[in-house]
Order: sequence, then C-alpha cells, then structure tokens
Amino acid sequence: MSEILINCDKQLNKTIAVIEDGKIVEKYNELAHSHRLEGNVYFGKVVNILEGMQAAFIDIGEQQNAFLHIKDILPKANNVTGNKNEEYANYNIKDYIKVGMPIIVQVKKDKADRKGARVSTNLNIAGRFIALMPDLNFVTVSQKIEDKEESERLKNIIQNFELNNHGIVIRTSAIGKDLVELEEDFNNVMKLYNNIEDIAETLIQNKSQNPQVIYENGGIINKILVDVLEKNVTKIIVNSKDLYSEIQNIIDKSTRNIELELINKESILDIYDVQTQIEKSENRKVWLKCGGFIAIDKTEALTAIDVNTGKFTGKWNLEDTVVKVNEEATIEIAKQIRLRDIGGIIVIDYIDMEKKENEEKILNLLKQNLKNDRAKTQVIGFTPLHLVEMTRKHIFSAE
Repeated sequence: MSEILINCDKQLNKTIAVIEDGKIVEKYNELAHSHRLEGNVYFGKVVNILEGMQAAFIDIGEQQNAFLHIKDILPKANNVTGNKNEEYANYNIKDYIKVGMPIIVQVKKDKADRKGARVSTNLNIAGRFIALMPDLNFVTVSQKIEDKEESERLKNIIQNFELNNHGIVIRTSAIGKDLVELEEDFNNVMKLYNNIEDIAETLIQNKSQNPQVIYENGGIINKILVDVLEKNVTKIIVNSKDLYSEIQNIIDKSTRNIELELINKESILDIYDVQTQIEKSENRKVWLKCGGFIAIDKTEALTAIDVNTGKFTGKWNLEDTVVKVNEEATIEIAKQIRLRDIGGIIVIDYIDMEKKENEEKILNLLKQNLKNDRAKTQVIGFTPLHLVEMTRKHIFSAE
C-alpha cells in the first residue's frame, strides 16, 4: 500500500513524495513560480515552416514558440508504434499546414532551458480510466494490463460506447472497473473534449489572431492524484489547508476510501525520514548492500548508469561475484530511474559477464522490476559492446 506526502513551504513550493513501506519510490517538485505547459491544449498560429526539417514553429501565446514535427501532425497508425514506421520523406509538411493558419495543438513535452515546448496536433485527453484520442478510430489497452481476459473485457465494454470514430486508450487504473464507472469516465472525457472543440471552433469562426490556452491540464498534484488514486494509495498527508480542500474535492470523485490528513507543521518531510531519503536520491553514487555501487550521470543526449563491484569481492568464482553485483544493481537501477523520473535514452554499463544465460537473467530481472514503474519503459537489450539500452518516458517532462 502507498501513501502520498505533499509538503508546501513558506514560498509555496511543493514537494510530493509517493511512499511505499516507508520508502520513497517517486518524488516531484513544483515551484511556486513554475508554469508547466505539458498536457495543455492551445489555439495557436503557424509562424514559420522549416521544410527541410519537416517541422514548424507555432505561436501558442507563451514566451517561446512551440516546435511541431510532421510526425506529430500525421494521424497515429496505432497506439503502440505511433508513426515510428512512417517514411517522413514521403510527406511534405506544407501539404498539412500553412504559415498564418490557426492550429489546435497539445503540449507533449514541456519547455526546457531555451527550447520551446514540443507540441502535437494529435490530442490526448486523459480521464481516470481512459484517455481519448480524437479522430483515431481504434480502441487499445495499456501494455501494463497483462491479463488477456481483463483486457478483452475492458475493450468489449468500451466498444459498446458511442465513440464517433474517436480512439480510446484504456489505462491500467481501469482494471476491475465496471460498465457504470467506465461509462461515467468516458462521458466526462467526451464532455471535456467537446468543450475544447467548441472553444476552438468559436475562435476560428471569429478569426481570432490571439494564440491562447483553451484547456489547462493542471499541475503536478492533479496529475499524480488522477494517476494513482485508483491504485493502491490509502492515505494522503498534507500541511496546507488550501491543498487539503483541493485534494478533498478530488478524493470525493474517487471510488476508493482514501484517508486525508492535515498536519499543521512547517514541514512534514520528517515523516518516514523523507528529507534524508530525498537528499540521498540526489547523489551521483548509490551504494548497494553487497558493497558494490552504481553511478548515475545525466547528459543532454542520454543517462549513463555504470555498475561497479566497489568493495565487494565475493566468496565464489568471478562470474558468480559479477552476477550477484549486477543483480543487486538491477533492482536498484529500476528504483532509481523511477525515483528520479529519468526519461529518454538510458544506457547501463553492467560488469561484463561471460555467460549469455546470465545476461538474459539480468534482462529479465530488469523488465520484472520495471513493472512497478507507472512510466512507459522499453528494454532494448545488450549491444555488441555489452551495454544495455532502454528508454523511459518521463512522468513529468523538465521545465
């Protein structure tokens, strides 16, 4: 069972920690002055087209123009591969958009440093149990729902709704939900999308020249609660009366009995020794119980994780020693990338193993431990240089 701690300091900066058995498994920060765009839908205007890059810049009313690539214009082939298999050279972006035209886009990756947000014309409106993908005629189930019978049951329920050629992604939180709960969520999401569509049509008909947000996805707290409330969360602890009221309203809409506690303290990060755990999670080096350690280095292109034997010398032969360190490192790596919300390309440099079956054992262990992660992950496997390649989608993209 999980608990969520939400600490609000005097400057109104928030620290959110997801706790399992007294240990932090996820942590996020939301600064009072932060302005997150991810998930927001905008009425924008095409200001520049880079034909050679098959991309465009879109004015969305923010300080920086957003970036739009043709792969985020073409309708998704399906929710698993998206448009990855498309040959973009066969398309011309100018066949789809023109400079000065109005365009409805959704932020898929937040602004970072001097880069503007990345946007898509393929909207994804998330509810508690489903996500609506307008104008994409397919129903698909989250890959994390491994029970085939449950997967088919959920698909059969959703396919009986009036989808009107819209696509639906069934989320893991839908597991065990009945027709009434799913239909209510579907209706709420459709109502939300119809409202977005109405606002957009009105702006287009009035020939508005003012790019603006037409739907705000909410901050980190709202997203976390929507994502995890229907899972195994039993208690939420906060130290702000305003947050208490806000969260109570969200809980009231949930089907689960969740305890909400208000503790009037300047900081509640001493509960479960959360502050100390947060400080440790920011270290480059993470020690393993066996005496080995992993080192985590982030670059602009990827995150490199190096596994070392450290103080561990083992009691058996070299291969057994190496495998033991790699196994313990694998479990810790899965924890750390979830805790640090590491996204993008991740390369793991394990200690070299002689036997192919040991490499397979490590890969299977990694995949098994990644199942606890809410983020979408993909383990590619060992390269010829014996490095493991994998990818992970951020729960929250960087600001």
